Amino acid sequence: MTEDLDDLIRRTDPDRWLSSRFIGDAAARADVIALYAYDYELARAPKVASNSLLGEIRLTWWREVLDEVFEGRPVRRHPTAQALADVVRRHGLPREPLEAMIDARYRELDAAPMDPSEALAWARDTGGRAAELAAMILAPGAEAGPARAAGTAWSMSRRAETAPALAPMAEKTLGGARKAVRSLDARAFPAVAHAALAARRGAPVLDRLRLIWAVACGRI
Repeated sequence: MTEDLDDLIRRTDPDRWLSSRFIGDAAARADVIALYAYDYELARAPKVASNSLLGEIRLTWWREVLDEVFEGRPVRRHPTAQALADVVRRHGLPREPLEAMIDARYRELDAAPMDPSEALAWARDTGGRAAELAAMILAPGAEAGPARAAGTAWSMSRRAETAPALAPMAEKTLGGARKAVRSLDARAFPAVAHAALAARRGAPVLDRLRLIWAVACGRI
């Protein structure tokens, strides 16, 4: 199951998959991949639903998964749901950021474009929260706020690729994240290395080199 999720993220989320390669401990890497698989499933809900009601049903399904996880009940037989349950229990992750990731996806059920403040809130509670949780796994007890800032910048850059009006906000967010990451615990850097790809993208080999440089320097 772990290998299946790793392959899923390799195919659907190459930025964060590449970042995860810098996690030396295989078990911790698999746990971070499970978080990214959870984020993928939430992102997929608004996209595959034929109408907003079906999208809400899919997101409610994942909220029920959290109920099962945090109430200690058997978790439904879904690879990502079961992997997430294991990660939460193993690391004592809090529910609030996981729930915020669900809430943020409801905004995508609305076809209206996001304004900059809406987009920033969405980015914070999607990529930002995922990076925060990944940092909690990699550096237990360390401050996870810098990771949230970097994950937010990465998500904003992705949103700005299809909504050019958001580009100024994306650039501002990235600038703030670069400063924030200076105080990030070094153990948690693989949780944010993908933010190094926020400024520009190139061929896959160039992206790999940018990530290697980012990890070596501890900068995005």
